[in-house]
Amino acid sequence: MNKTLRTLGWSTHFARQIKLEPDGAPPSHPVRVAAVHRSRLDGLSAGGPISLSPVAAAGLYAVGDWVIATGAAASEPLTRTTEITRRAAGEDSKPQLIAANVDTLGIVTSCNADFNVARLERYLAMCAASGCLPLVILTKADQCDDPSDYVKKAEKLSPMLRAIAINATDDEDVKRLNPWCSNGQTLALVGSSGVGKTTIQNRLTDVIDATQDIRAGDAKGRHTTTNRNLRATFAGGWLIDTPGMRELRLVDAESGVDEVFSDITELAATCKFNDCAHVTEPGCAIRAAIAAGDLDADRIERWRKLEKENRFNTATVGENRGHLKRLQKMHDEGQARGKAKRKT
Repeated sequence: MNKTLRTLGWSTHFARQIKLEPDGAPPSHPVRVAAVHRSRLDGLSAGGPISLSPVAAAGLYAVGDWVIATGAAASEPLTRTTEITRRAAGEDSKPQLIAANVDTLGIVTSCNADFNVARLERYLAMCAASGCLPLVILTKADQCDDPSDYVKKAEKLSPMLRAIAINATDDEDVKRLNPWCSNGQTLALVGSSGVGKTTIQNRLTDVIDATQDIRAGDAKGRHTTTNRNLRATFAGGWLIDTPGMRELRLVDAESGVDEVFSDITELAATCKFNDCAHVTEPGCAIRAAIAAGDLDADRIERWRKLEKENRFNTATVGENRGHLKRLQKMHDEGQARGKAKRKT
């Protein structure tokens, strides 16, 4: 079914980045990236689905990106409104794009043993750094005595956070997510395997993917989704389902960590010493708040851990970027010397 650019998520933010033809029309064809493959991009345009060859490395594109198609070639991505990134899993010291131009990040967890405050704070920091609005989606609400207790625990993490508990197997209940994926808006789902992301997708879109059961002992699941795709929702918006993350390592997320732990960072600014480590220094506002029972010592430790991890990952990724730039410079200089010799 054909879509208009507006229903695909196009906005003045993207329109301002391109030069219009004399009649006011965009040059060639704006296309939204629906899937990224090794040497090909699946896209959606106002005229329908399209397959494109990227002009840059596939890793520089993300599902949700906008590109300009000239024939069968895709331009580099237009500047994004939001960008969800993590440090790549395993030993890779490079950033990994998860999704782009997402309006709301749906952090999916369950009303069971999968619910983990430290993990939620990690996802919230990534969300805040990306520029998306956060939404905690608590599944399996039908399988616990009081789902509102989980909602309260989640919303306690941030005054700006909205949490909603649903039964992901109930069509009508899942429709409560429609406000976040209608009228061209994009909702991306992240979370552990087995929490119900694919089940939610199956009820919000016309795509039916297989689901797998979780282990009864620890509520952990197996991967169902293996790649990222942009799907049209029944509500008139877009959904990006992502593979379950076994590890989420923050990178370039200093602003996100500060936002999630704003109560601590604001308090730290009132310490007697600017370089207070909040351990033994006199006049430490954070230690005083812990002693008075106004601040949870465990929350302080989680803040320290995320701050330290983000600094390390960001520095490591930065070093890797610098190394790649140096290799590219050496390659270019070698190519130039080779050309000069051939001319002589």
